[in-house]
Amino acid sequence: MAEWNAESYLRFEDERTRPARDLLAQVPLEDARRIVDLGCGPGNSTELIVARYPHAEIVGLDSSRTMLEAARKRLPAVEFVQADLEAWRPAPGTDLLFANAVFQWLPGQMQILHRLLDALPAGGVLAVQMPDNLDEPSHVAMREAAAAGPWAAKLGEAVAARAVLPAPSAYYDLLKPLCRRLDIWHTVYNHPLAGADAVVDWVKATGLRPFTDPLEAEERAAFLADYTARVARAYPPLHDGRVLLRFPRLFIVAVR
Repeated sequence: MAEWNAESYLRFEDERTRPARDLLAQVPLEDARRIVDLGCGPGNSTELIVARYPHAEIVGLDSSRTMLEAARKRLPAVEFVQADLEAWRPAPGTDLLFANAVFQWLPGQMQILHRLLDALPAGGVLAVQMPDNLDEPSHVAMREAAAAGPWAAKLGEAVAARAVLPAPSAYYDLLKPLCRRLDIWHTVYNHPLAGADAVVDWVKATGLRPFTDPLEAEERAAFLADYTARVARAYPPLHDGRVLLRFPRLFIVAVR
């Protein structure tokens, strides 16, 4: 995919940061020596970690150069590193690995999660949040629009860019042998947005990117028009003209 757009991502900063805030609230560490924010993006989740653990060594890690540039501007005192989670390992003494909305993009997420948790010291915490929304109308409409137009051949790989998350039981069986405590839960958010166009704006920065990035400008415009029409039918306006974007997310907190 093309580089991430930090400005577009932060257009819904409050809504995107809320799951990170909810995840951090369940981390059972009073103090920490070293913390790594995996997939830190533009630093909105890192900012929460800095506020809670002001004396810890905190590192933000992301594969996107543009996201890291935005994060460094936001938090100039924090170290931000470009790295790929498929190969990255935490340094000794890392007490918390915090991952807000990154592992859903990694095909080998199960092996990576196992490896990262196994690398933590006793008492270390792996805290993870992932969107679990591929069956929501916003994402069903992506696949329908991809299959319905002349761009279908180009977008075959886009449909497979993200797989449906494994069942909570799969994460439990994978991680529980490595940890003393494991919490897994779902939270369903209902975000009031201005309308169908706002739903499209939301996903343009994330889930829609595998569908739009491969297209030329004219194709992209036609695809977005088709997709927006499908979203408008799936999210009818409420009494005040707004729509509710239903957004399920999976949370995991594992204590080594």
